[in-house]
This record gives sequence, C-alpha cells and structure tokens, in this order.
Amino acid sequence: VAGLGNYGLRGTRHSVGMAVLDRLARQLAVAEGWRADRQCCADVALATARSLELLLLKPRRFMNLNGLSVASAAEIYNLRPEDIYLVHDDLDKALGKVAIKLGGSARGHNGVRSCISALHSNEMTRLRVGIGRP
Repeated sequence: VAGLGNYGLRGTRHSVGMAVLDRLARQLAVAEGWRADRQCCADVALATARSLELLLLKPRRFMNLNGLSVASAAEIYNLRPEDIYLVHDDLDKALGKVAIKLGGSARGHNGVRSCISALHSNEMTRLRVGIGRP
C-alpha cells in the first residue's frame, strides 16, 4: 500500500496519501515501526491485517517521482502491479469523499503517472481521496 505525496510537503492536501498511511499504521499498531529504506527511497512499515501481510510505503520523493520508489519496492518485495494499492489525492472529488478504482489512466495525476511509467503497467488499485478544488 503506497501513500503518494510530496515527502517534503507533508500535511498538505496533495500529500493526503501519506496521511492515510499514517492513520492505517496507527490502526494496525505499527506506527512505531516506520523505518527508512534506502533501497527504495521510502519509509516502510510491515503490518498484518486479516492474515494478509502488508508493506506500507511512503516514498521519500516528490510526487512526480513516487513511481521510482514504488517500482523499487515492488522489485525488492517481489510484488506485481496488481498487488499494489496506491492511495492518492483527487482534485475532482469533494473533500473527504473516497473512491476505489482498478487500473486505467492516471487521469492527470503526476504520482499515478509516475507509478504507471515505472511499473510499466496500470493494473494497480487506487484509493482516490477527495481534496476538492481550492
């Protein structure tokens, strides 16, 4: 599960993917387990939910390069694009509204575009979190 965002700009609406992962880590009682992983240039935490092993990932890059971290983690942890969930902001959704999408285009989102390019696939599931338009 990759929370897309701008690592240096945490707390902004565009980095809501990282905030969602922080919340998920707290709910799964692994919030203290975040560690910097230099190989994939991301903060990672391992968790278990309903007998599934999860890798939580927050790229340490700007949004338009998030895909490099996601692709590196996919290679290191032997994940296929269809195993990956991307959590990211969506300007076209009202603040706080969420939607799940399987595959498809990036719809103008630079972080998703970066992931599609780096993974050579658009088969990732996306959790789109509405941030509204300013």
